[in-house]
Amino acid sequence: MIVKSPVRRPRTNPLTTTVDLSDPNAPLIRVGGELAYATSAPLRVEVDRLLADAPPTVVLDFADLHFIDSTGLAVIVYAWREGRQVGTAIRLRAVPRFLASILDITGVAGLLARPLPQARPTQALPTQALPQARPGDQRPAASA
Repeated sequence: MIVKSPVRRPRTNPLTTTVDLSDPNAPLIRVGGELAYATSAPLRVEVDRLLADAPPTVVLDFADLHFIDSTGLAVIVYAWREGRQVGTAIRLRAVPRFLASILDITGVAGLLARPLPQARPTQALPTQALPQARPGDQRPAASA
């Protein structure tokens, strides 16, 4: 006699994203469900759309996240990297324990904690001419 086990279908929670623009200095993307290879594209699109305006901060809220894979993690790193290019900090909010562990183990938490690079001046500051040394002038000795 052959007994077939019941077919188990994986429980899937499609990705949900909602954007809150009520604070233009820190737009918020709420991320829920599963952030995985098959579902990550909409989050990346929203990140790109918000970073196009180069706000000081973009907040990613993961309160309703149930699962993340390496592609989902790559989207977080992508947001951080692209944000640095335009001077936008990426902040995570309501991070579930499983995601906090993944971010810590992979080193992504350390990346996200890095300060933004200082803005480059758009115009060179004028330089002052240094006084010319005259014969007989003494210079202080270099200290070791």
